[in-house]
Amino acid sequence: MSYAALLPMLPMLLTVCVGYLGSFAWTFYVSLTSSRSIATSKLVGMAQYERLFDNERWLLSLQNLALFGLLFVLACMVIGFLLAAAIDRQVAGEGALRTVFLYPYAMSFVATGLVWQWILTPGGIPGVEIDWLVDQDMVLYTVVLASVWQASGFVMALMLAGLRGVDPEIWKAARLDGIPVWRVYVSIVLPMLAPTLATVFILLATMVVKLYDAVVSMTQGGPGTASEVPAKFIMDHLFLRANIGLASAGAVVLLLTVLALLAPWAYARSRKGAA
Repeated sequence: MSYAALLPMLPMLLTVCVGYLGSFAWTFYVSLTSSRSIATSKLVGMAQYERLFDNERWLLSLQNLALFGLLFVLACMVIGFLLAAAIDRQVAGEGALRTVFLYPYAMSFVATGLVWQWILTPGGIPGVEIDWLVDQDMVLYTVVLASVWQASGFVMALMLAGLRGVDPEIWKAARLDGIPVWRVYVSIVLPMLAPTLATVFILLATMVVKLYDAVVSMTQGGPGTASEVPAKFIMDHLFLRANIGLASAGAVVLLLTVLALLAPWAYARSRKGAA
C-alpha cells in the first residue's frame, strides 16, 4: 500500500492515538496518583483502587448495575426478538410499525427520561397514584422499564435484519413437514442468528456499563443511593467532590469491564475471519 493511500486515514489514526489511547493513558496515570481537585504527580500506586473498592457507594453502584444489566439485556433481547419475529411475518403496515418501534431509540433519553419522571412520580397522571421513582424498592426497576422502552426498537431492527437473511425455503420445508413455528425458531432460526445475537448482546452490555443519562434524568441516583450507578459515581467525584484520582480509578475499572466484554467477541470474529 502506498503512502498516498494512507493519508486519508491519518485523521482517524490521530484520533485513536490521541483521543482514545492518550486519554486512557492519562486517566490510568491519574488513577495512580493522589490527585484531588487538580492532577498531581505524587504516585500512590494502587491506593485509589483500594479506596474505590472499600467505598460502600461504589459497591452499591456495582450491585445496581449488575441487576439493571441482567434485567435490561434479557428484556431487550426477548422483546426485540418478538417484535422482529412479528414484523417478519409480513404484517400489514410494516413500515409504520418499524418506525413506531424504532422512534424511541432516536430520541435523547435526557428528554424522554423527564417524561418518564413526570409519569411515574406522584401526581404525574391525575387520578393515578404512581410512586415508583420515590420508592427505594421500585426505583431501579423503573429505570429498567424506561430503558427497555427506549432500546427495544433498536434491538428489533437488528434482529429483523438477521431474520430477513433466513432462507425462505426453510419456512416452506417446515410447513410441509408440519413443524410448529415456535420449534422452527428455537431449533433452526435462533442458531442461525448467533452472530446477530452476539452483536446485540455486546451493544446492550456496553449500554449497561455506561448507564448515566437515564439515571440522572429520572432519579439523580435517588432516592438516597437506591439507583446509584458507577458512571454517576465517577461524574460526582470528578466534578462535585473534587477527587479526580478516585474518579479516574472508577473510569479505568469501567473501561476494563467493557474490554472484558469485547474480548471474547473480537476473538471469535478473528477466528471466524481466519477460517
